[in-house]
Amino acid sequence: MSEEKKHKAGFVSIVGKPNVGKSTLMNQLVGERLSIITSKAQTTRHRIMGIMSTDEYQIVYSDTPGIINPKYELHESMMDFVDNSLNDSDVILFVTDIFEQFKEKDALIKLEKAKAPIILIINKIDLAKQDEVLQKIQYWKEKLNPKVLMPVSALHGFNVEAILGEILSLLPEHEAFYDKEELTDKPMRFFVSEIIREKIFMHYKDEVPYSCEVLVESYKETPDIVKIRATIMVERDSQKGIIIGKGGVKLKHVGADSRKEIEKFIQKKVFLETHVKVDADWRKNDKSLKMFGYKND
Repeated sequence: MSEEKKHKAGFVSIVGKPNVGKSTLMNQLVGERLSIITSKAQTTRHRIMGIMSTDEYQIVYSDTPGIINPKYELHESMMDFVDNSLNDSDVILFVTDIFEQFKEKDALIKLEKAKAPIILIINKIDLAKQDEVLQKIQYWKEKLNPKVLMPVSALHGFNVEAILGEILSLLPEHEAFYDKEELTDKPMRFFVSEIIREKIFMHYKDEVPYSCEVLVESYKETPDIVKIRATIMVERDSQKGIIIGKGGVKLKHVGADSRKEIEKFIQKKVFLETHVKVDADWRKNDKSLKMFGYKND
C-alpha cells in the first residue's frame, strides 16, 4: 500500500453539556484559540471547525453548542448544529466533567444510536481526588460503555496528547478534506464577532450577554490596518442602555478589550468601531437567525 493511501482524515465532533470544557479542549487539540471561553454556560452557539493537519493526517474538529433542552428558536438551531455534527462524524468526543450527573436521556439515546465510535472524556480531574475519578469512570462505563474512556484536564493539558493517539487509531484512511494550510472553515468576520461577544460575556452580568449577538458589517483590510465596523444587537432598549453605559464608558471598555484581542488574533493593527442596535426578540425570529448564520435559507 502506498504512503498516500495510508493518509488518514476525518471529522471529530466534540459534544457535551454546557460548561464542561469542550471549547478549552478544542483549543488545546488544535493548538489555536478558535472557540471563545468564559465561565458562563452556553457561550458557544455555532458549530466551529478547527482543522489540524500534518503530512500523515488531517483531523477536522467540531466544537458544538452545549446540549440543552431548547426553549426557543435560537436553541433549536444550536441543537441542530449538534445533531448535524453527530451525523457526519467519524469519531465522537463526548465531554463530561468530574462533577456532572448526565440526566438528559434524549441526548444519551442520540449518542448510543450514533454510528461513530465514542471517546468519552472526563474533564476537570485536577479538581477531584483519585477515588472520585475512579468512581466517575465506573459510572460512565455502566451508563454509556464508550469505545474509549479518558480522564483529562483540558485547562492544564493533562492527557490531551493521549486523546490524539486514540483519535488517530479510529480515523479512516482518506485524503485531506481541506487545504493543509487551512485552520478553520469560518471566515475572519466570524472570529471578530465571536471575540466581541466573548468580551460582552466578560463585562456584563445576568441575561444581557445571552440577549446579544454581534454582526460585523464591514471588514476592510489595508497594508497598515484593518478597519472593522461591528454592531451589537440586543433585544430591548433597556439592554442597549446597559451595553452602552453612562457616557458610553461600558461600550468603550468592550471595544478596547475586543480590539486588543482581535489584533492578537490577526497579527495586525485594528481600528474597531462598535454600535448598538435593538432587534426585538431576534432569538425567536427566523429572519434574524438567518442573518446571524443560525439558519439556512
